[in-house]
Amino acid sequence: MTPETMHRAHPWHGIDLGEKAPDEVTAFIEIVPTDTVKYEVDKKSGYLSLDRPQKFSNIVPSLYGFLPRTYCNTRMAEMTNQVLARYDIEGDGDPLDICVLTEKDVTHGDIIVRAHPIGGLRLLDHNQADDKIIAVLRDDAVYGNYTDIDQLPKDIIRRLIHYFTTYKDIPGENTRRMVFVNLYGAAEAKEIIRRSQEDYEEYIRNL
Repeated sequence: MTPETMHRAHPWHGIDLGEKAPDEVTAFIEIVPTDTVKYEVDKKSGYLSLDRPQKFSNIVPSLYGFLPRTYCNTRMAEMTNQVLARYDIEGDGDPLDICVLTEKDVTHGDIIVRAHPIGGLRLLDHNQADDKIIAVLRDDAVYGNYTDIDQLPKDIIRRLIHYFTTYKDIPGENTRRMVFVNLYGAAEAKEIIRRSQEDYEEYIRNL
């Protein structure tokens, strides 16, 4: 055994995004559609932790996780500020989220997959940019040939928007935490990824 194989790589810092990024990316999957609780990587240890049970019957409509060695900060949030003609929106301080569409039943998270970004959802979480990159699993029989979000059936897009604008709502409160801003295509999704990589590099330099 070598030192590299004796230790588990930290999903955020120890996994490479891939030589072909942003056209093809390595994504770390935290939760899958069969999960009734939300798992999230603990930033310190790199292990999955139980974030919270899902309070309603809505389930994540795709594989869901994040892009390693990305960080949502100034450069990434700048695009949201441009769209909304604002200057006060910041990144949420997390790795960039990604949804990976596949026709296969993947039964658990804590895995890495190769995917092709085709677009994204621009969202605000308490006035912080919280984009969700939409991607397709590489070589997937149904989704693998999609290259832009316009090719997706509208019901799939509606399902993604509904989930991400409701999954953080608190029962009994009328205020919606997540606000949908707009949908964007593959070119902008790849620019968001590039910017989040630059934000990550700066974040690491300043540690």
